[in-house]
Amino acid sequence: MRLKGAPKTASMEKTHMTPRDTQEVLRLICQEDARFAQNGYLFLSQALDHTVKKLDRAQKKGTQRHVSGQELLEGIREFALEQFGPLTRTVLENWGITKTEDFGAMVFNMVRFKLLGKTDSDKPEDFANGYDFYTAFELPFRPKNKARAL
Repeated sequence: MRLKGAPKTASMEKTHMTPRDTQEVLRLICQEDARFAQNGYLFLSQALDHTVKKLDRAQKKGTQRHVSGQELLEGIREFALEQFGPLTRTVLENWGITKTEDFGAMVFNMVRFKLLGKTDSDKPEDFANGYDFYTAFELPFRPKNKARAL
């Protein structure tokens, strides 16, 4: 995925929209597809920024890099746990996000509205079965002897 306008070295582009313009586009997305809250889209944008920065640190400067669906899912997981801790799953569910495929749907809504870019090989299925929300967001905070059997 590519955020419109980020440095080319990260293979990301961020739009030159003002925050107000972005908010308006997100409002339109939510009107068209009411499954997910506007705050969920804002979180997704922040998680993508987090992922790009993390990947930039892990590679040589000046090289162009594309963020895959699986890399974005891992970045989302990390960022969500940092931001919300044991409440992560509750927050995401409050925004209508209950599985990794939901992130894919949101990404492609943002692509359709030109908030994100993509390559020809990117597809919503890249987000399928990324991880189980209980395992990713609750299990890390459960006492070891009280963890639910999967």
